[in-house]
Amino acid sequence: MVMAGADGSAGSPIATNAPSPLVEPIMGDVARGWESKSVEAQQAEAGEKSVKSRPKMSPQEAAVWREKENLRLSRQRVLQQLEASQNPRHRKLLEDALADLDEKLNRP
Repeated sequence: MVMAGADGSAGSPIATNAPSPLVEPIMGDVARGWESKSVEAQQAEAGEKSVKSRPKMSPQEAAVWREKENLRLSRQRVLQQLEASQNPRHRKLLEDALADLDEKLNRP
């Protein structure tokens, strides 16, 4: 890449991948591989926490949970569409869908 000077003449090429003398590595003197070991430990720890915090669900409970989650996501999508919609007929359709989703979500 060549930049033009103020007088319109061609300037000198600019090195785009040359390291800046002002930039220092973030993890300067850390032993090689330390970062990946830390990430691995954090992932293992997070996996242990998530397993411990959730009780096991029966297949029926899992199906009910998935259905509720699908309804919540559908409701969120309808709300986003409702915010963007300007056509009165489309808004009415979305409002009816939202009311139906709310009814289904509030069932025991």
